[in-house]
Amino acid sequence: MRVLYHGNAARGRNWQEAVSRALPQVRFECWPGAGDLTEIRHVVAWTLPDELIAALPNIEVLFSVGAGIDQLDIARLPPGLRIVRMIEPGIIGTMADYVVMGVLALHRDLPFHISEQRAGRWTWRNVSPANECRVGVMGLGELGRAALAKLALHGFRLSGWSRSQHQAEGVECFAGDEGLVPFLAQCDILVCLLPLTSETRHILNRTTFAAMPRGGRVINAARGGHLVQEDLLAALDRGQLAAAMLDVTDPEPLPAGHPFYSHPAIILTPHVAGITRTDSAVHSLIDNLARVLKDEPLVGEVDRSRGY
Repeated sequence: MRVLYHGNAARGRNWQEAVSRALPQVRFECWPGAGDLTEIRHVVAWTLPDELIAALPNIEVLFSVGAGIDQLDIARLPPGLRIVRMIEPGIIGTMADYVVMGVLALHRDLPFHISEQRAGRWTWRNVSPANECRVGVMGLGELGRAALAKLALHGFRLSGWSRSQHQAEGVECFAGDEGLVPFLAQCDILVCLLPLTSETRHILNRTTFAAMPRGGRVINAARGGHLVQEDLLAALDRGQLAAAMLDVTDPEPLPAGHPFYSHPAIILTPHVAGITRTDSAVHSLIDNLARVLKDEPLVGEVDRSRGY
């Protein structure tokens, strides 16, 4: 079995060594430098350039090196190609930690205190306990459930929303269009961890913000395409929202002078929330390659019709 890797060269070399040790029957090759590409049926990559797609007439499975697949133009991929997203402890753990950090920062008014510090002011604000703060997570997949589990340790009142119905212990779950407004109405802090699809693009918009309690806060650690930037700025400026924490933007990086850089109510981080760890991610890949060899279901396989 031959597997082609396309991406960061250093990671490719590390994964090549790990896969060869764990699965000696797998020939793991890195692009460029691989042999006859017509024999390749399994590819590991972040994106696939058109010229590489054209050189792989028999590709069957694409293993994404990230948790999402919105970087891929699915319409340009072969119609029968199976797509598998990365599900691994490094992404899940670091994302959950980021969400907890963000929720605590916004709950304790960190953007306000930083702004006051920079202005040379010593301004006191009332502090409420975590159990009086309602945190809602949009997206109840692996990332959302892990974030909610860590938030529960701090005593926040938790809810979740997804396109289809889910259940999670200690979490009030909402689903579908009919559940969105009731969910938003009780979110003091809203966290977006949704996959980016045609249905979820721009879901963080003026209508969403208006449905939240006045003075609410927003964290986007999913994709920049979820957010309508102008609507966020307007909601902050008129007080509908009190603060926001953004790890993702569209584009990335933002151009110089963009208002997000200097807005006193926004904390901006450079897409560092959920990180694919080279050392742990390769074990998830090895597990799936072993499943291919045994003709077993793959972990993280995407429903192309839904986009996740």
